[in-house]
Amino acid sequence: MVSDAIVGTDGVARCPWATSTPEYVAYHDDEWGRALHGDNAMFERVALESFQSGLSWITILRKRENFRRAFADFELARVARFDADDVSRLLQDAGIVRNRAKIEATIANARVALELPEGLSKLLWSFAPKAQPRPHAVSDVPAVTEESTAMAKELKKRGFRFFGPTTAYALMQATGMVDDHLIDCDARP
Repeated sequence: MVSDAIVGTDGVARCPWATSTPEYVAYHDDEWGRALHGDNAMFERVALESFQSGLSWITILRKRENFRRAFADFELARVARFDADDVSRLLQDAGIVRNRAKIEATIANARVALELPEGLSKLLWSFAPKAQPRPHAVSDVPAVTEESTAMAKELKKRGFRFFGPTTAYALMQATGMVDDHLIDCDARP
């Protein structure tokens, strides 16, 4: 079976979504699908994946440094202390996605994450499925799985907002809980 991987001008085979911009190439090669741990690191990904909902991922990637600056490098304890003045400040920040519901959800999610007895990273990783063979084609990659649905349901039960099963699966892909690099992709998480 032939893979959908695309060989770039540099001779490197990549997943087809990762070939259109330098930002995608760097994200694909250096980050996507690599195991990520730590509560603050996972909180950043939860927040960014939530902000991406309804938008292109490239929009979020290009604003990522602005998000980090605006959200105190996604340090849970600092974001959890954000108040109405911070919401107003963030709504005026053209460097990020200025969506009140997503901003307020990010702050609320930081507060909930701080209260998790097991910590955010450990909770999220508890939903990682057993390793599967890499997919051959983009059409073999799901948007939602049983595990991502369970993750979203559990997070909602605990008080998280703006985080559904599709966002959960994107998080699983981005943080290496699943390896959806195509079989002929040169990336080695």
